[in-house]
Amino acid sequence: MSTTIKVSSPATLADAVGQKATGEWFAITQERIDAFADATEDLQWIHVDPWRAADGPFGTTIAHGFLTLSLLPRLASSLVEVGGVAMAMNYGLDKVRFLHPVPVGSRVRATTELTGAEAVAQGVRLASTVTVEIEGVDKPALVAQTLALYVPEAASPS
Repeated sequence: MSTTIKVSSPATLADAVGQKATGEWFAITQERIDAFADATEDLQWIHVDPWRAADGPFGTTIAHGFLTLSLLPRLASSLVEVGGVAMAMNYGLDKVRFLHPVPVGSRVRATTELTGAEAVAQGVRLASTVTVEIEGVDKPALVAQTLALYVPEAASPS
């Protein structure tokens, strides 16, 4: 079951610090892995050669760590709803750790914990810790400390 953190405006994001939310499961297919490999030109056999990977350390192909990271917008987009926003922008990452490979055919989901909210000239910068879980695996695929900028409707970015 997924959950969502709902906040009325960027100005009230600080009140939500400490809250957590969980997203829906999402399947990692070989087609998605191959498309990412083509887009990034990272064609390492552990990702794109199922026959060779069957004899490799994981017994199958695995998703690129950066593929898993690049899915954060898809996995976490419904976890925080903020009203009164002109736009929300990815502000960056402070720390990312790839902790467990994601085998093809796995399902992953994101959980997020809001860890900080700072008023800045353009709006509010929200810090979160996002964890990507793998269904049936105790160790997460990755943990990332993310930053997003929420610009209120009445303001425009500088």
